[in-house]
Amino acid sequence: MRVYLAGPEVFLPDALDVAAAKKRVCAAHGLEGVFPLDPPPMLPPGDRPYWMRIYLGNEGHIRSCDGLIANLTPFRGPSADAGTVFELGFMRALGRPVMGYSNVATDFLGRTRGFLGATATRRTDGGWEDADAMGLEDFGLGDNLMIDGGIAAAGGAFEREDAPGDRWRDLAAFERCVVRLAQWSSASSA
Repeated sequence: MRVYLAGPEVFLPDALDVAAAKKRVCAAHGLEGVFPLDPPPMLPPGDRPYWMRIYLGNEGHIRSCDGLIANLTPFRGPSADAGTVFELGFMRALGRPVMGYSNVATDFLGRTRGFLGATATRRTDGGWEDADAMGLEDFGLGDNLMIDGGIAAAGGAFEREDAPGDRWRDLAAFERCVVRLAQWSSASSA
């Protein structure tokens, strides 16, 4: 089973080392990890802008994989990386299994309130809102309900924990997703 490894780790200076570590975890459980920086299955046309070639290459990776594990650790704000969320939704739309993990256990409301600081205020109904009077999601979920919902509807899992070390390199929650996906793969091929 080929698994697309979505996440903002592509921005790390040691992205290829992180990719290699994730691929080793996948291989230990009988899966083949595919990282966004891997050579794409089909080279996009060279006349396209560089950013579009990256997009097309990653779309090719996603289409060539049987499942996806997304690193949904908050990225540059209280929510997951937007590109990773798109990739998760794309794979979900293809009808393939998706899993997610976050190395920050605090729920989405807690992170959003922390991000907004004093501008997050209580409404008269007890809910929370931002400075523009827009309500804050309060479902106790790991992120926006569409992310958690997509994973749940696919039969996947969203693993959350506070990583004891580096939140971008800790692979404990990732490995739990790998194990679940490997079990799913074994059960579906039986």
